[in-house]
This record gives sequence, C-alpha cells and structure tokens, in this order.
Amino acid sequence: MITRTDAEQLDQRDPLANYRQQFALPEQTIYLDGNSLGALPKRVKQRVSETVNQQWGNDLIGSWNTHQWVNLPQIVGEKIAPVIGAAKKQVICCDSISVNLFKLLSVAIQLNGSERRPYILSSHDNFPTDLYIAQGLQQQIGSTTCRFKDVAEEQLYDAINDEVAVVMVTEVNFRSGKRLDIKALTEKAHQHGALIIVDLAHSAGVMPIELDTWNVDFAVGCTYKYLNAGPGAPAFIYVNKRWHNKAQQPIAGWFGHKSPFDFDPTYAPDSGIKQYLAGTPAIISMAAVDSALDLFADLDLQHVRTKSIQLTTLFHQLIEQHELTEQLTLLSPTDASQRGSQLSYQHPQAYGLCQALIKRGVIADFRAPSYIRFGFAPLYNRHTDVYDAVNTLCEVLDNGEHLAIEWQTRQSVT
Repeated sequence: MITRTDAEQLDQRDPLANYRQQFALPEQTIYLDGNSLGALPKRVKQRVSETVNQQWGNDLIGSWNTHQWVNLPQIVGEKIAPVIGAAKKQVICCDSISVNLFKLLSVAIQLNGSERRPYILSSHDNFPTDLYIAQGLQQQIGSTTCRFKDVAEEQLYDAINDEVAVVMVTEVNFRSGKRLDIKALTEKAHQHGALIIVDLAHSAGVMPIELDTWNVDFAVGCTYKYLNAGPGAPAFIYVNKRWHNKAQQPIAGWFGHKSPFDFDPTYAPDSGIKQYLAGTPAIISMAAVDSALDLFADLDLQHVRTKSIQLTTLFHQLIEQHELTEQLTLLSPTDASQRGSQLSYQHPQAYGLCQALIKRGVIADFRAPSYIRFGFAPLYNRHTDVYDAVNTLCEVLDNGEHLAIEWQTRQSVT
C-alpha cells in the first residue's frame, strides 16, 4: 500500500526538488495543468517588469539596440535549440504554432508536392489547429497538388506511401497523452520520399527530443506549456539546415527580409532560419520566453523525463489503490514509456469532475467529449501533490460533488 510517507520520501530524493521554489505557485493549490499553461517562474515576473518599466518606460525605442530587442527571436531560438536536440541556427522564435505550421506546410508543398504526390498526411486525433491549417492550405492551393488526408492514429505509419508529400504529426497526443515514435515515422516518410513536420507542443521541455539525430525535416512548438513562458507566448520553428534557402515561406514580412531597415520595396529573403520571421516580434512576451528558458540552461532533460514517469506512474497506482478504475477509464497508454507527461481518463461527467476538483484547489482540465486530463510538470509538481490530488479526487467522487447543478453549463474555456 502506498502511503503519503512514501510520497514524501520520493520528494526528499528528487534531484529536481529545488526548481519548485523558482516558481510563483499559489498557496493551497495543486496545479496539474502544466500541459496547457505552465506556472509562472519568478524570474519571468522580474524580467517582464524590467522590460516594461526600464526598457520600454525609460529607454524607449533605443531598446531595440541597447537591449537587443531586434535579435530576441534568434537569441531565444538558440536557447530552445538544445532543448529539442537541434544544432545552432536552425530554430527561431516567432508567431504562433498555427502561423508557423502554415509557413512550414507551404514550404513543404513547394518542395515536394505534385500531382503524383499531393497528400498532406496526418492523424484524425491530431490537435485541431494542425488539421485546420492543412485543410485551409488545400482550399488555398487546390487539391491537385495539395490534398489533406487524415487517418486513425494507429494507421498513420502504414498510411505513408509514395503519394504522400508531407507527414504532419504531433509527438504527444493532446487528448490521450500517447507518444508517437518520431524516429520511426521520419524514417518511413523518407523511405517513401515524403517530408515530415513534427508538432512538439506537448513534449518540448518535458522529455529529451533529438530532432537532428532523428533527421526530422521541420518542427514547430509552443513555449507556454512546459517551457513556462506565459499565456500566448510566441511559438518556435525548426528547419533542418538541409532545407535552408531551398524554398521561400509564404508570409514575406519585413523582419524576414535580408535588410529590413533598408526599406526596399522588393522582398529579398534573409538566408537561413531568419527568413521564417514575418512581422515585428512581440517584445514583452518574447522577453518572458527568453527568461523562462534560463531554467533549462543546466537542466538534464533525462532527469525531467524520469520524474515525469514517476509522477504519472504514482498517480495511476493510487487510482488503482483506491479502486477507481471502474469509474475512471484510462485513455493514456499503460506503459509509461509510451506516453508523455500526462494522464487522461474517460468519465461520463468529466467536465463536472474537473470543475469540482478545481473548486477544491486541484487544477486539471477537461477535453471533449468526456475526458479529464492531469498534466505533470516535473519542475514544480511533487509526489505529495500527486498523493493529495488523488485523495481529493476520491472525496469528490464519494460525495458526488461532480454532479452539482452548477457544473451542467460549461464555461467558454474548458
């Protein structure tokens, strides 16, 4: 039988324990939603304040030079690169995942799309924005050379054939937490002459990633989940150096120009990764990303992955110990190595269950149609958090708190 003392002992042996104190976490709250929005690092609060009050408030427009605002997309990109297993000058921070996917899919179709090879292939359960961008690109270009196709996730590998121009996948499924084998998918894509784009939204910062080693062509990711850069923080783009300067991305904005301050009326793209910039970077949020990434400077991501597996394993062991498996059906893989840093369960009143837990100070989230997700951020979640969260979950179910009338109407953001 697992006791709270067991959880306390795990926390005492945790090599990442000191990271928790670097976050501004609210009292009496167990935050298990870092897979949607990471908690606030104290250093980010200080950096944003300094950016607003000193750099903008006092130094004004001179900060583009004196505080390197103009180079922040590249500076941040170089900090992200080792987190995702990329060599230098292949990553840049800009825009959102949606915008960046549009850029990369457009480039991939330029490079590889044809009447004989028209398909963008993805899985039906990929994150919706990824699917929407592909659908929209097909409408824009036309289905002759750009045709979107989605298949069941378990059929994805076998669906890769010589008619596929680009495979678009997410390493960790947002709903189930299942982790795809990116190395194997990349090898299969390349065997059939296809390119691959990988969405790292639910894996960057919480597990080792080896984009260069796996020979991935392109990738996108966000910074507001496990990288803790704040709501709506800019995303990032990875372009393997072999594809630099081989095609022009479609949003030919002035920051992607080779000499933006020459104000030339004719577009001439910068060389390398910088051409994937478009408009003026959002400096305040970019500063937040830059500061948040300093937490990863000396961090061993294998330690993060090890603790992630410990947290998810402990959580489900406690679910089994409390005999909750008849009420909560595990959607995530039972093998911890095959999942990301989350657990998803199906429950007929999943929304009400989630809201009742939040009212009790345990923050999880709901995903339609009937799933409750628990995300584990090893830099600030403790084993005792897991123990206490499952105890609270038991109490909510035993008391029927999830059935309250107030939870029958969903809020705008679930």
